[in-house]
Amino acid sequence: MAGVNPLLAGITGHCPRCGEGPLFKGFLTVAETCSACGLDLARADSGDGPAVFVILIGGFIVAFAALFTEIAFRPPIWVLLAVFLPLTVIVCGGLLRPVKGVLLAAQFANRAAEARHDD
Repeated sequence: MAGVNPLLAGITGHCPRCGEGPLFKGFLTVAETCSACGLDLARADSGDGPAVFVILIGGFIVAFAALFTEIAFRPPIWVLLAVFLPLTVIVCGGLLRPVKGVLLAAQFANRAAEARHDD
């Protein structure tokens, strides 16, 4: 259990204390407790933070790619919509769980009030 990097455990969806148990019980639903070490995860709350970071990061990536494609190739608007709307959903959906895991692990690592340690 010693030497677990909470942020690496969070990005992979594992318990920030032991690095073994799952952090999520669904796609974004946080587990009540860690099945390996018993850490109470129910009080950890990331709020709107993951959504904000995902919008900023994913939006920059997709908007830059769409702008580059528009300037370089001048495709019809339906091509831009057909390519970049699904790409936006894929990028944002793919980033949401790791970003939420990192923010929950950061709460644990920094001993935030929502994820307080009961040692």
